[in-house]
Amino acid sequence: MALGRAAITTGTTLRPCDGRGALGPADREWQLVGRSPGVARVGYFFPSRRPGLPPMPLVLTVTTDLAAGGPLSTDLKGVVPNRLVGLSIDAVRRLPIRADERPCEVGDVFTVSGDVGDGVIECHGDFSRVHHVAASMLSGTVYVRGNVGRHAGEGMTGGTLAVTGDAGDWLAAEMHGGNINVGGSAGDNVAGALPGSDHGLRGGVVIVHGDVGQLAGQRMRRGILAVGGNCGTAAAFEMRAGTVVVAGQVAPHPGLGLRRGTLVALTAHPSVPATFHRGRAWTPPFLGVLLMSLKRAGFRLPSPLPARWRQWHGDLLTGCRGEILCPEPN
Repeated sequence: MALGRAAITTGTTLRPCDGRGALGPADREWQLVGRSPGVARVGYFFPSRRPGLPPMPLVLTVTTDLAAGGPLSTDLKGVVPNRLVGLSIDAVRRLPIRADERPCEVGDVFTVSGDVGDGVIECHGDFSRVHHVAASMLSGTVYVRGNVGRHAGEGMTGGTLAVTGDAGDWLAAEMHGGNINVGGSAGDNVAGALPGSDHGLRGGVVIVHGDVGQLAGQRMRRGILAVGGNCGTAAAFEMRAGTVVVAGQVAPHPGLGLRRGTLVALTAHPSVPATFHRGRAWTPPFLGVLLMSLKRAGFRLPSPLPARWRQWHGDLLTGCRGEILCPEPN
């Protein structure tokens, strides 16, 4: 399928054509998930949902809990909607995963039911010990009805991960695109870089409605991380670019090593490091657009919002091209 570079952007939903400009079957669609110079990269297709018909997700249910002899840790990496296209339920049950660092199959740990072709996976039961959920996902949707373990959404390039409970450490680590929404809290290194890597979050939107741990947004390259609760120590540590928004309290040492990007404290007055330079009090034009976009995405904004913001430039030790914004007292 030939694609014109000037007319498409990441996230565009496309219909296949037959080479003569005619659209392909109406029950199929393609999702553009990324592009390198001169090359469009298109994710797998799923049947479009007809109006009025409910979705038929693939449901993974944990069969045994820890008290009943279940595994201490399960790695679900690779079980994502775009990789299940064309597989039968029996084939999904036979997919290789790891439990307690031993090879096993999906059907050994989970009960599998539902429809593989819908592009939706629902996770039921205690997934707090299940790791790499939705890791490397290109397209589709993963719902977790409860808590989820470490590395959820790691390396995602598209699609949606929705968690109703809490998430473990390394949520959205090195994510490239897509959307993650966590109804509860998350652990350390949210949207951060893995050990030895220079870049954390590289695109997409991550919303955590509760608190997050230490080093949130460390070495972010681009994208948005929004935290509805409190943020742990050293938020936006060595951030390269991007935006971190915190609605609650900001722990000490925010923005250490900040190169570019913005840390926005919506209500708190953080302890700004000594290597930041005090700027003026004003109202950045982009901030209203950003906050309204987050509100439309379900992020709960505090009310009322400040009329003016104090800007701090830093980090002076790394070029002084980043900023921290916090409310200016009346």
